[in-house]
Amino acid sequence: MSSDVHPSATARQSRRLGLRLGLGAAAAVLVAVPFTLLTVLVLGKYETLERADRAVADAFNAQVLPRPWLARTFDVLATVTDPNTWRVLAFVLAVVLWRRGRRRLVYWLATTMVVGGLLGPLLKELVARARPTFADPVSTASGYSFPSGHALNSMLFAAVLVVLAHPATRGARRALVWAVAVVIVLVTAVDRLALGVHFASDVLAGWVVALATVCGTTAAFAVWRAQEGLPPSSPETGLEPPRSTE
Repeated sequence: MSSDVHPSATARQSRRLGLRLGLGAAAAVLVAVPFTLLTVLVLGKYETLERADRAVADAFNAQVLPRPWLARTFDVLATVTDPNTWRVLAFVLAVVLWRRGRRRLVYWLATTMVVGGLLGPLLKELVARARPTFADPVSTASGYSFPSGHALNSMLFAAVLVVLAHPATRGARRALVWAVAVVIVLVTAVDRLALGVHFASDVLAGWVVALATVCGTTAAFAVWRAQEGLPPSSPETGLEPPRSTE
């Protein structure tokens, strides 16, 4: 009897895995295509994009420059939303997961943060886009502009937070997790634009790279689980569901 049961079970698992990996690949493509398009437009100095970026940058500069208190507020936010802040919080989250025995999730979390964190500087060097310039700047920053490292790392942490917390929460708590993630991402983005150290397309590119990283590491984690014969992941059961969910 076992020879009849196991092949069919294996076939069903293969179909489920294929579907999940297909969806994961589709998600990765959906977030990778916008970044590729943005990169092509930036490298090609596409006039419409440059005009839109310039208009957004000038609008923020005009609002923040005459208000020193607002500039100081965004300077403080720049420190609070620094990439190292999200790395430290990710480390704290990793410690909590490790103490709870969720070590495979710690490996996924660490891999996601490290890969995303390394992609930012690498892409900056490859694209080599200059930062916005103004006659009277609110603030200045060194290095290249595309993609925004602050935007990338804030989205990376926010996405990781949602992936890990979504299955363990319901109702108001789940809504709170999503709200916190959205606030982290939006506050960081506004800060970058208000200080005039990034174009809007830099911020968008950072978001896309972060989401592509999370999609990629999540898909890889799902493949590994399948190869190990572990229960498949899902948005509701989480990246590492217990065996009882099989």
